[in-house]
Amino acid sequence: MIDAKILQRSTTVGTALQLAMVVAGHFVPWVRDNVFMFGGMLISGVAGLLYARDAARGYMWGALGGAIAGGLCALIGIGLSVLLGDTPNFVLALGTAISVVTGAAGGLWGQFGVFLKSKLG
Repeated sequence: MIDAKILQRSTTVGTALQLAMVVAGHFVPWVRDNVFMFGGMLISGVAGLLYARDAARGYMWGALGGAIAGGLCALIGIGLSVLLGDTPNFVLALGTAISVVTGAAGGLWGQFGVFLKSKLG
């Protein structure tokens, strides 16, 4: 079961980071050219990790919640970037799909961290 409150928190953190990156990239071309792709993926992965660590409901739910959090924050960030004219339109679908995958991966790693914490201390 997806916890809506935890999903909202992790998505909010991811969205704030995505928007900060997009605004920075709008004014600093180096950020747009060198950070947008991998930075956006990293942020989506972190949003997924935060969801799974907080929810601690198992790998499947961690990956699913992470995918949702990662995809939503990327959709909003990339949407703003497209509106500002910094990113081509096709990146909205492609970047969001990639971020769903990285959010799910972050969710798996977040749940693995919960597992390690329970076993080691």
